[in-house]
Amino acid sequence: MAGRDELIAFLDELLDAREWPDFGPNGLQVPGVGEVGVVVSGVSAHRELFDRAAAAGADLVLCHHGILWDKQPRVLDLQQKGRLEALFAADLSLAAYHLPLDAHPEVGNNALICEALGLERAEPFAEHGGRTIGWVGRCVGDGGGIPLRELVERCGAAFGRAPLVLEGGPETVRRVGVLSGGGASYFAEAAALGVDAFITGEPSEPAMAEARERGVTFLAGGHWATETFGVRRLGELLAERFGVEHRFEAVPNPV
Repeated sequence: MAGRDELIAFLDELLDAREWPDFGPNGLQVPGVGEVGVVVSGVSAHRELFDRAAAAGADLVLCHHGILWDKQPRVLDLQQKGRLEALFAADLSLAAYHLPLDAHPEVGNNALICEALGLERAEPFAEHGGRTIGWVGRCVGDGGGIPLRELVERCGAAFGRAPLVLEGGPETVRRVGVLSGGGASYFAEAAALGVDAFITGEPSEPAMAEARERGVTFLAGGHWATETFGVRRLGELLAERFGVEHRFEAVPNPV
């Protein structure tokens, strides 16, 4: 067992969570039991994940997408009531880390995607509130590049699904912009950095024309699928450092 507040303090410091400009609070969102023996991690905080965590005997749920967002109504509707009831009934704590977990150079989604795809991280990009979230990765291969079809195959293996591919770039890929989740709005910025391909979670309607006109292939691996990396790694770190049990609960989302 480990103290909940000790675990949260470790994660807050690791991710510099309190200093990040974000769309909602990072860190502990709902306090539950004070001692933690079992941590369940998952991408998004919703009722099914909470029910699974309770069934697994968890004390702490660790997520990438929490239940509190700036643009949500400032009232508790029936959906939020149901989520809170599930947490309260099991005395579960809920912690969430959003942009800090996308951006971290070691345990962040984008750094871990680069690692999973065999890309060497180069410069950061995608600025939000004065801090960068994504990475440009260099392909390692003969002549400093890899065939586009190989990058697509690597994405399929890393994300557990075939990505949506909107072709526009060269057949040999040397530089790749990596920005998990809903990063399509940064496509132009990545293209200006000279990437041959851009990987994110969700596509946007203009992406097809932009890919063709900018000469950059756009790959969408799924918002959920591209954001399993960081939160799973955080759970593993807690298990290694504090001796708690960790379990990643996959509740797949086709988006």
